[in-house]
Amino acid sequence: MITSIVNKEKQTNFTPQTVLEDLLEGNKRFTSAKTLDRDYSSQLKQAVEGQWPKAVVLGCIDSRVPVETIFDQGVGDLFVARVAGNFENTDILGSMEYSCKVAGSKLVMVLGHESCGAVKAACDDVKLGNITHLLSNIKPAVEGTKEDGERNSSNPEFVAKVIENNVKMTIERIREKSEILKEMEDNGEIKIVGGVYSICTGAITLI
Repeated sequence: MITSIVNKEKQTNFTPQTVLEDLLEGNKRFTSAKTLDRDYSSQLKQAVEGQWPKAVVLGCIDSRVPVETIFDQGVGDLFVARVAGNFENTDILGSMEYSCKVAGSKLVMVLGHESCGAVKAACDDVKLGNITHLLSNIKPAVEGTKEDGERNSSNPEFVAKVIENNVKMTIERIREKSEILKEMEDNGEIKIVGGVYSICTGAITLI
């Protein structure tokens, strides 16, 4: 049973690559029903003293994608930012910068997922209250995705391509808009990666 949490010493000894490998191994445990046994009560008590998460994950609000669970992580292991369509904005960029530059995280992961409702809505050019503005952040991925068939949510292949493209474009914008994260990545202090989660299998595929 795991009773301890990540402390400053452990975090310092991580590399971006070892953190990425750790998360992917956790996902393998999740998909094979071999998740680690954790003493959450003990972890909660230890976390009162501070936090040294190993990574920050930008995911979607979708209830079928519980980030810590699908990576088989415990209390204090991850920073998690969630917004429908897993795109960046100024507040999320600031949160990522805090995670890495201030709190010492070694990995930034942008995580999309299959059958994303926000992406489908963007593909269909939905207009509804504040959702309209939210979807405008995803529209560049829609417009930048080539497809010979129907360019709407009725075409699952198009939706899948937009989901992947949205992750890639989000990563590009993170590098463009955050000098801090770009410099840290260039210096090898962090990795910025993307993936897509399968709601059918639970597996994460890096892109």
